[in-house]
Amino acid sequence: MEDFITYRSQLGYSNTSMIYCLRVLDRYVFEKQLTWASFDPLFFIRFRADLDLEPRSINTIFRMIKIFLNYLIRKNLILENPLQEITELPENQVIPFIFSPEETDLFLNAVIKLMRTTKSFYLSDFSAYIAFLLMARCGLRASEPLNLLKTHYKPEERTIYIEKTKFRKDRLIPVPKAVAHEINNLLKVRRLLLEDDDNLFLLVKAKGNKLVRMYIDRRFKKAVTYINLDQPRKIIGTTNFSSPSHHSLRHSFAVNTLKRIKQQGKSCQNALPVLAAYMGHSKYKYTTYYLKVMGAEHRRQLLEFSMRRSTDV
Repeated sequence: MEDFITYRSQLGYSNTSMIYCLRVLDRYVFEKQLTWASFDPLFFIRFRADLDLEPRSINTIFRMIKIFLNYLIRKNLILENPLQEITELPENQVIPFIFSPEETDLFLNAVIKLMRTTKSFYLSDFSAYIAFLLMARCGLRASEPLNLLKTHYKPEERTIYIEKTKFRKDRLIPVPKAVAHEINNLLKVRRLLLEDDDNLFLLVKAKGNKLVRMYIDRRFKKAVTYINLDQPRKIIGTTNFSSPSHHSLRHSFAVNTLKRIKQQGKSCQNALPVLAAYMGHSKYKYTTYYLKVMGAEHRRQLLEFSMRRSTDV
């Protein structure tokens, strides 16, 4: 497994998900004290039955393991892939949480209201606000604002340069004037509060350390709770209704952008390649997913309808 992970890294793949999936298999093999001879289709059927996970997660694990087993075949450690004839489990439909434009505004205003004004927290909370602003107004992934360097932001051009993220792609995108104004304000505050500012990252905490994912997770939770949108995930029948997360801001940016284009009487299909490039998709066919995602009001109606049906049954 270690050789395989190294091999994948050398090819330029991100191995976070792969490592998680292999660890699930590794723990199971260790607990059952299995040998190479145990790697047959029946073993993997039993292994799958013992996983206390949703079908979508199980299918992801098995896809990764299948790639690993193909690697073992090339290394002549096994003769054939025992997963070759095992079909995937039927997956539940996932309905993501979508902020309406009004709810996005409410959320961002809540983040501002909850910013602490003491020196030990103000810069940290301001940086978290900018991270959410970039997700909500520019469709960035959560990791992207956290990894921005100061040199990636060009105030004169109002652009940010996003370097090698999910699909190992770089992109240069314009930011709205209001967003650029807020980033400029953050940089002014940073110069006033940090005496020795040698951190290269754009978003930092009060002591000049890089802003981290755990911090924005906590700030997101506080803000959605403040505006009463902290809804738990619900599984109704074969449908998963996701709870809000900071990735919902990115989803909502795409859905609401396409919705505005449609309301203006323009073609959403024609806009997809531009939106795909702006959001950093490797192929614009991935962006077509957002055409299938309903707006916030339709999602809410479907959830209420599904809950009534489940109660009646």
